[in-house]
Amino acid sequence: MTQGARNTPGRRTVLGAAVLGSAAMALPATAQATEQERGGGHGQSHTRLPVPTIVGHRGASGYRPEHTLGSYQLALDLGAHVIEQDLVPTKDGHLVCRHENDITATTDVADHPEFAGRKTTKTVDGVSLTGWFTEDFTLAELKTLRAKERIPGTRQRNTLYDGRWEIPTFEEVLRWADDEGRRRGRPVWLYTETKHPTYFRGLGLGLEERLAKLLRRYGRDRKDSAIFLQSFEPSSMQRMAKLVSSPRVVLLDAAGTRPWDFRVAGDPRTVADLVKPEGLKWIASFAQGIGPTLDLIIPKDTSGKLGTPTTLVRDAHAKGLILHPFTLRDENSFLPADFRRGTDPNAYGDAFGAFKVYFEQGIDGIFTDNPDTGLLARADFVSR
Repeated sequence: MTQGARNTPGRRTVLGAAVLGSAAMALPATAQATEQERGGGHGQSHTRLPVPTIVGHRGASGYRPEHTLGSYQLALDLGAHVIEQDLVPTKDGHLVCRHENDITATTDVADHPEFAGRKTTKTVDGVSLTGWFTEDFTLAELKTLRAKERIPGTRQRNTLYDGRWEIPTFEEVLRWADDEGRRRGRPVWLYTETKHPTYFRGLGLGLEERLAKLLRRYGRDRKDSAIFLQSFEPSSMQRMAKLVSSPRVVLLDAAGTRPWDFRVAGDPRTVADLVKPEGLKWIASFAQGIGPTLDLIIPKDTSGKLGTPTTLVRDAHAKGLILHPFTLRDENSFLPADFRRGTDPNAYGDAFGAFKVYFEQGIDGIFTDNPDTGLLARADFVSR
């Protein structure tokens, strides 16, 4: 198969990954033991997930425009154990699935002359952005738009699906997950992020209460619910802990950065402080896991190659926290330099080799745009 053809999963790949995904629930004895060691103390449903867990990042965004029902469905069909959504609000308070509230690059809003006057410049979490934003549209208005591929230069084949799907609400995703769960005879796991919660709370569009209401309505508000809640702002997960019992994860960006809610509150701690034992102990007081960027697991040197692993996996496990780092993708441009193949940044590199190295660190799961690749890499790893 040529490199270009590999960019869209063939029928054999889809079927093979789907089989792997469903069969993965029957873990080898060594994997089951590892699973119990890493999460058994919490009494949470996530301890029943395969380890390492494969999370479909924004669905199967390596093959379909992200955060569409098409992307979520493909991720599930490929066998992903968990499907991710990012949530932002509309002007009238509905939660919709977009990676950012700036929808300029992910929808056809620029092609709608009736919304030309909505284009504006805003500062979101300290960053100046010019475009169109969900909080300036009612849900009915957003439903007139269609999703498109965010990085068409890298994923040209995904543009085939531009305009095919609308922006889904989170409630629509919950209904979809329930329907698919009944059809498949097992829960469909979701991984749901509150985006820019401090920013939206300042606009009177607080995310947490709206999210909790939906979780309660659809029975995903318990500690054994098939869902993870996540945020780059720890205070959002603290707030969610008071509203629902669903498993919670704190996302961690680069070591030298500070969560935006910390900046607003004057908290001087950086991510580098949070990954220390004291910081991890604090996170464990209100969350069940962390979602670190991969560089916090294995830093890269100046050439982009992997360096010496940190102690984060061991330290987090010592505090009873699971680790689901982000994000591994198949394209050269997203891989560590060690695993790039050829000179085309958009061609696929040795993603299997990269998965293996990260799995060997003892992580509990990983976010990937290419769930089929992740599942095959996982199958290799657990069968050794």
